[in-house]
Amino acid sequence: MDTVRKVAVVTGASRGIGAALVTAYRGLGYAVVAAARSIAASGDPEVLAVAGDLAEPGVGARVVEAAMERFGRIDTLVNNAGVFVAKPFTDYTDEDFDTVVGVNLRGSFEVTRGAIAAMLSRDGGGHVVNVSTSLVDHAEAESNSGLASLTKGGLNAVTKALAIEYAARGIRVNTVALGIIRTPMHPDDPGGALAAHHPLNRMGEIEDVVRAILYLEQAPFVTGEIAHVDGGQSAGH
Repeated sequence: MDTVRKVAVVTGASRGIGAALVTAYRGLGYAVVAAARSIAASGDPEVLAVAGDLAEPGVGARVVEAAMERFGRIDTLVNNAGVFVAKPFTDYTDEDFDTVVGVNLRGSFEVTRGAIAAMLSRDGGGHVVNVSTSLVDHAEAESNSGLASLTKGGLNAVTKALAIEYAARGIRVNTVALGIIRTPMHPDDPGGALAAHHPLNRMGEIEDVVRAILYLEQAPFVTGEIAHVDGGQSAGH
């Protein structure tokens, strides 16, 4: 019987999808490292809160170091932290670029590099899940999503690259590409304009995303997958 306590690292864990994932992984019996720009300490000794802006060099490494110091291993990383800045492409500033790339790419790169190294340091493999957007595959003129597509498209691409690079070592890498989810960023949808983006004609719920990620967590034959959780948005209209 496998009695090893597994450990998940979840970024962007202070609210919304990230906070729900902390609860979900605890429900699976995992210890959890919950990282966010600002996050309060948890009363649960099996949840370690690590505050820091992943866009800043060194923060991703610090998250991994904290996980290893406290729990001694990392089994799963969910790169949930992300930034979306909606502007016409020609209106983006250098500061916008630095902000979006800093969180969506640089931060994910640093924490993923450290987490995979931790997984490689022992037998048993591991799992990385990236959180992307269906706008990468299904662009919409009204969404002004140039920087989101530039950065989240990079996550989609590296998902496949890392899945192949580390398959022989038992490390799986997958992505969930989301439609519009009801979170603190989009708490309401008066008039149904957001729901109308999806053929299922509703916004996604946080639980829809959690279910998809937990499926991937428990699907050992699935790697390199871009799973669309978008109410059919990526399929078309």
